[in-house]
Amino acid sequence: MVNAFPATRTVAQRLIIGFVGIGNMGSAMATRLLGAGYRLVVCDKNEEAVQRLQMAGAKAATSPAALAATPGLSAIVSMLPSLEHVRQAYLGGDGILSVPSGELHPHLLIDCSTIDPLTAREVAAAASDATLHPNAAEAHDGQRSPLLIDAPVSGGVPGATAGSLTFMCGGEPAAVDAARPLLETMGKRIIYCGGNGTGVTAKLCNNLVLSVSMAAVSEGLALGKHLGLDPHLLSEIFNTSSARCWSSDTYNPVPGVMEGVPSSRGYKGGFSSKLMVKDLSLALKAAEHSGAAAPMAEEAHKLYSQVDPNLDFSAIYKQLYKG
Repeated sequence: MVNAFPATRTVAQRLIIGFVGIGNMGSAMATRLLGAGYRLVVCDKNEEAVQRLQMAGAKAATSPAALAATPGLSAIVSMLPSLEHVRQAYLGGDGILSVPSGELHPHLLIDCSTIDPLTAREVAAAASDATLHPNAAEAHDGQRSPLLIDAPVSGGVPGATAGSLTFMCGGEPAAVDAARPLLETMGKRIIYCGGNGTGVTAKLCNNLVLSVSMAAVSEGLALGKHLGLDPHLLSEIFNTSSARCWSSDTYNPVPGVMEGVPSSRGYKGGFSSKLMVKDLSLALKAAEHSGAAAPMAEEAHKLYSQVDPNLDFSAIYKQLYKG
């Protein structure tokens, strides 16, 4: 049995949680944990990001291995930009699972990164071969090894800031149940998808659809503008008609149509086109491995590869469709 993390603030204040990867998403998620009263230890190569969270009350670890060896650490959450970063953080020479046998403290590892299913299963298998510190094992009913779940998210930086993320979880049911109080601090919906790798599979499928819908919304709005239609009016029509989707009614790509989204701040922040290209590459790799057809993913990959990699993916409206 894996013990759950009580969600009450008084109990949370006694729990130590690690966080690896505090970029735009990770820092917002970590801030939610701090606000709930958890004692947080963070690890990231970006010293400025670490210092910002230290000012908010977090402590810092010099490496993922040092973090994992922190006495009393209950769990580690990771939010990293690529599978290479995940492999390094977990399997590298200074990674979480490089800690000598019997010196690993977190009984639960929660990877919120978007990677491929094969890597997710590989890291989960490596975690099952690791050995917990005797104190950690005793505190969790004799659990020998840490349990790892893949729990990628949907909702972007606004959802991370508001604590309204959706988590798509893959792993042992007991491990996902144990993680719920932590996940509910950072999000609103926790969806169990199945065994290890199913969470990231769901995320890749979701982002494939998102990429296509954003390209389609951008293409339609740009065409309307070129033909003399006001994008505000056309967006209103989309949002009350059959074209309605998240890319139109929540994350509109036209500057000025919607406040608080990247298109209204020069396409800065949000989810970069570089990350969308990465996710589409992973989806295409998974499709090839499984023998599934993915012609829309192939086309979307070509389109987003032409967008400035540092801008939000909704910049496809301006840069490709010349809206």
